[in-house]
Amino acid sequence: MIKICQGRDGNGAKRLVFNLPTDEPPGRVSVVGSFNGWTPGRHHLQPHTTGRRTATVEVAPDAAVQFRYLGENGYWFDDPDNPDALDRADN
Repeated sequence: MIKICQGRDGNGAKRLVFNLPTDEPPGRVSVVGSFNGWTPGRHHLQPHTTGRRTATVEVAPDAAVQFRYLGENGYWFDDPDNPDALDRADN
């Protein structure tokens, strides 16, 4: 699941909160996309006591965002709540 909020800088940036269950898939997961040069490991999802894990990134207000998740052992997957998120821009 992705939550889109107003960025903290006050200049119109978007704050994207990526949110997955803590144990699905098992192991470490990072979000990899256009906002981090498609570099694995830069934005690991961190577990919370709520049973979820999250990672937050800020992007320019007009940025087109593409992303996928990367789990352990090279397991790439799309957002389970929005499989078309790879082409997502301002939704």
